[in-house]
Amino acid sequence: MSIFNNTQIAFADKTDSQLKKAYWMFKAIEQPLLTKFGISALNFTVTNNFPFVTDVVKNTLFEQFCGGETREESMKVVKQMFKHHVGSIFDYAIEGKAEEKVFDDTCEEIKQNIKFAEGNPAIPFVVFKPTGFGRIEIYEEIGRKVELTNSQKQEWERVVNRFNEVCQMAYDRNVILMVDAEETWMQDSTDDLVNSMMEKYNTQRAIIWNTVQMYRKGRLEYLAKDLERAKQKNYFLGYKFVRGAYMEKERARAAAMNYPDPIQPTKQASDDNYNSAIDFVLQNLDKVSAFFGTHNEKSTELVMNKMQEMGLPHDHAQIHFGQLYGMSDNITYFLGAEKYNVCKYLPYGPVKDVVPYLTRRAQENTSVAGQTGRELGLIQKELERRKGR
Repeated sequence: MSIFNNTQIAFADKTDSQLKKAYWMFKAIEQPLLTKFGISALNFTVTNNFPFVTDVVKNTLFEQFCGGETREESMKVVKQMFKHHVGSIFDYAIEGKAEEKVFDDTCEEIKQNIKFAEGNPAIPFVVFKPTGFGRIEIYEEIGRKVELTNSQKQEWERVVNRFNEVCQMAYDRNVILMVDAEETWMQDSTDDLVNSMMEKYNTQRAIIWNTVQMYRKGRLEYLAKDLERAKQKNYFLGYKFVRGAYMEKERARAAAMNYPDPIQPTKQASDDNYNSAIDFVLQNLDKVSAFFGTHNEKSTELVMNKMQEMGLPHDHAQIHFGQLYGMSDNITYFLGAEKYNVCKYLPYGPVKDVVPYLTRRAQENTSVAGQTGRELGLIQKELERRKGR
């Protein structure tokens, strides 16, 4: 029996009506055809400014998976979760934009998040996506090491400057800054850029953290090289470990462009890879700090057990856990109750702009084996428990 089955702890902050609403929403997401149709309809209606649709989205998907439309609005959720020893990571969830002004605005938003997080234990990390600071195509060109035009050189310089500005601010204010991972074809240039920022700013401790997707092949070798470089140049490493979120897209592109599939061949191989990363961290705590971003109960329990074997305290400063807001509360709130360092990724932004993020959440819940069923089972169990009180 799983240690993560205490629904009274998991849903301490949810009213009966919120649980019932979540139940019917996950029930709808459970149907792939309905989800596919719903996403198409949602994108069309929001793009064409159907006003009532925004209200519907705000009261369903948005309420389940987002903290609010602004940082300030999201603080209500932040404060409530922190009562349960659960931190928050503001995630400015605007995706799919590709204009320089939007990149500058996003950079400014991340700076504001850093200021907001300074000295606030309820917000232990700040995060951003590389494509929030530049076009995916420019990352791809840099990664391929091709000859750039003058305008491309200037464009990349602006990307590097944005990275440098937020990293400098995070360093100055002692706020941990995580850089998300994205598609493999833009990741090499991101890794190189984040590594250069680690070398520059992680001289005393890990302030700048990279994200490593363990459903990819070759990631353990990548970590070993990172560690070797960090030891040679005397700086610290910080990582967020995830399994990965772009499997279908990655496989389809590899097949279409006739290059080797970069994703592990099976779910078990991804799990084994992820669990090997846990060992890598715990064997190298003199240099490495980690955030285990996972909805997998077995991996979470594995970290907990290994910490116990090593005699490490639950709140060890270099070991963190995290889940997405609106999902796997059974894991998050149990870890919080046991005083582990645990956070929720808390997306925010205007409803219309957050729709691409919300549709991705719905698709992932449909495609990840058993995820939606688990959520439904736990919600149902808690509603029945409350009925029998």
